[in-house]
Amino acid sequence: MEREKKSGNDVHGLVIVHTGDGKGKTTAALGLALRAWGDGLRVLVLQFIKSGGDYGERKGFAALTAADGRMEMRSCGRGFTMRGHVPPEEHRRAAKEALADARAAIVSGRYDLIVLDEINYAVKFGLLRVEDVIDLLKARPAALHLVLTGRDAAPEIIARADLVTEMRLVKHPYQAGIKAQRGIEF
Repeated sequence: MEREKKSGNDVHGLVIVHTGDGKGKTTAALGLALRAWGDGLRVLVLQFIKSGGDYGERKGFAALTAADGRMEMRSCGRGFTMRGHVPPEEHRRAAKEALADARAAIVSGRYDLIVLDEINYAVKFGLLRVEDVIDLLKARPAALHLVLTGRDAAPEIIARADLVTEMRLVKHPYQAGIKAQRGIEF
């Protein structure tokens, strides 16, 4: 693989999980994606719940994709599942399609780092089975880095991970009545 020759090191792909009730899971994963892109790696971010929209990270990733094509973000979901605007079966269908996209990307050899953003939520809300996610982890080539985000990561996923970080809520501006701020939270 090109990365191994470039760095002179053996590449050991890691399975990384960002979970917990605190803010910053996606932000940490996107920061890692930016670092990887900056170091010449090919990066894909698949968002399992978000459905696109005018998010700051989407605009930033679009600019990086346009720069050299090594960074890609796809929003595969149908939006937040708790709001009730979309029937549950549509959320399940979108999650299963995102899972198929993830599997194809994982085995394609096209990427060095893949972020499966909010996949833990998809499992938590019953849109995906934990066994399906474990099958993805088993299909991962040894040199591929894989990041999974979302609250309440299943114990089976945590057990297979190389690195697990739990974000813990200490204080949040929403508790003081401050709404989500553009450029900071979306």
